Amino acid sequence: MTTASQESLPQTITFSEAFELINPHLYTVEERIRAQARSFDPAVEGYISYICSKGGKRLRPALALLAGGATGKITPSHVDLAVILELIHIATLVHDDIIDGADLRRDQPTANSKWGNALSVLLGDVLFAHALKLSTNFSNSDICRRIADAASEVCSGEIIQTQRRFDLKLTTADYYRIVEMKTAALFTAACELGAFISEASPAVIGALKTFGTRLGVAYQIYDDILDLSGTEEESGKTLGTDLQKGKFTLPVLLLLHSGREVENLRDLLLSDDDSSKSELASILGSTGTIETAKSIANRLIGESCDQLAAIQDNRYARGLRSIPEHLRSLLRNV
Repeated sequence: MTTASQESLPQTITFSEAFELINPHLYTVEERIRAQARSFDPAVEGYISYICSKGGKRLRPALALLAGGATGKITPSHVDLAVILELIHIATLVHDDIIDGADLRRDQPTANSKWGNALSVLLGDVLFAHALKLSTNFSNSDICRRIADAASEVCSGEIIQTQRRFDLKLTTADYYRIVEMKTAALFTAACELGAFISEASPAVIGALKTFGTRLGVAYQIYDDILDLSGTEEESGKTLGTDLQKGKFTLPVLLLLHSGREVENLRDLLLSDDDSSKSELASILGSTGTIETAKSIANRLIGESCDQLAAIQDNRYARGLRSIPEHLRSLLRNV
């Protein structure tokens, strides 16, 4: 039965309205992230401050907070969770930029472009360790263990992806497994633990866990498409690194295993020549492969939204729904 309070809710809220809804909590998260630099030795503090200072989309904190609000009340523990997951995410970005040789992230030079790979590896390591240390402050050890599991999944996914570079035998099933680990793991943990901290029912926790996983995979597909057809001006980061580094993402794999006779496709994939990468990107666009990848991402977005039927309707639940819907709009424009 629909209550009077539910009737007063708008049927949908936008992505920006969802962030406005949790803005006070996000402000606290932002301040806490920036404050982490002061926890380090003064000789290290400046480096940590730099890599934490440029706020990104903060999707993982937003998911943790909205999941908490959708299943109860946003508490200081939800804020703690949001900070920890974002610190882990920042650490992964530092390592990603080293692996990809990226010079730009969030419109500023990457750590590796400023200080070299050796120092940047250690910066990522110390930030991982710091995040996991913060997670031990939860009174429930299951939360700490789940965060550690998610961090391990992210790193393992990156290892497998690096191991399978330039691998023409990589399948789409392999790709989904890698993406569920390296990207979706933190989305999943944010949604699952946000509900867990609110003491939601196992069914609701499970639904939000699946929501996070589907959303995380769809987001990575979008990011992969952006790397192929986006612009650095719009994205604020170095693009085109996937093909250069032999990371065969979903559009590439769909073409590779489509049975289409594309002349010199395998040679193009294994080439380190910039002109080969441009030619391959053109082929991906002309064969409709990128559009197929978009369709798959949209299907996953729909599946993620379906999971929210298990949650009582409230403004935070509608905020959660706005995130996959925003991703759907991004896919239309890339």
